[in-house]
Amino acid sequence: MQKTSARLLALLSLLQTPRAWSGDDLAERLGITSRTVRRDIDRLRELDYPITTVKGPAGGYRLEAGTHLPPMLFDDEQAVALAVALRSAAAGTTVAEDASRALATLRQVMPSRLRHRIDLVRITAIQPPEAVGDTPRVDAQVLMELSRAIHAREELRFDYARGPGTPAGDARRVQPHHLVTWRHRWYLVAWDLHREDWRTFRVDRIRPRTPTGPRFAPRDLPGGTVSTFVTSRFRGNDGTTTDWPCRGEVILHLPAAHVAPFAEDGIVVDVGPHQCRLILGSWSWTGLAAAIGRFDTDIDVIDPPELAAAFGDLAARYARAARTARPEAVPEW
Repeated sequence: MQKTSARLLALLSLLQTPRAWSGDDLAERLGITSRTVRRDIDRLRELDYPITTVKGPAGGYRLEAGTHLPPMLFDDEQAVALAVALRSAAAGTTVAEDASRALATLRQVMPSRLRHRIDLVRITAIQPPEAVGDTPRVDAQVLMELSRAIHAREELRFDYARGPGTPAGDARRVQPHHLVTWRHRWYLVAWDLHREDWRTFRVDRIRPRTPTGPRFAPRDLPGGTVSTFVTSRFRGNDGTTTDWPCRGEVILHLPAAHVAPFAEDGIVVDVGPHQCRLILGSWSWTGLAAAIGRFDTDIDVIDPPELAAAFGDLAARYARAARTARPEAVPEW
């Protein structure tokens, strides 16, 4: 039988999968009794893991989100993937400092074999010409506060600086609607209650006040969609946009902060902690589908049908390529 510490780690690894486990299933997988499973579950709870018991025929044990971050368990490939993602984020994004600190923490506890693998990865971020020297740092806490107010539909009060490096001067009271990225900058789309009009605010110039105001009923954006609104506001300014013949909208199952640094001239809209909306253009539907597919996550097509059809064509093309691949044609590294 496994030692208690090893058994607890194996149990935690099973519980981290997105499903409920019955006591009998866990006992069978771990080679222990149901009574030992219950005792080990109690031990994990004592270590502040939020494990809930789901009643009913399809019930069992499930690991839920908690009030703070407990120790987590990753297999080798997950740990390497996380380290590479953090190194990418640390290479010139607006959360570079936080990503670097997180990477240093992860690397410190890694086995030497994994540290060697991630140390081989060297990433250099090359900004597009219009963004060099002009990518402001955005406070992650400010992004979180704005996101919370948007999802709670609460009025927001903040001081707004007139320019980079200037003290926050104007006091604003708004109804926040969307948090978006456009050409490497974060913007808040909101209804300005004093000016009685729609406004876009640079997030790096916002200093939120607390507490937030009363709840509000959301208004309809001019143009009907956040994509139409944002592109119309920035057309002709430093955010000049291209009239792509093919433009589509999808939901990516990744946080907006993970997508924004790699969205180029697309618009990224925060819709939750684990999802974002991406509006992107290209010269062809196939090219657009391929560009979106590089984010390596589940994709829900919102519009238009031509984009969904392009994903289907690409899937069939890739499947044919996989069937015709010859083993001798695969290079050895």
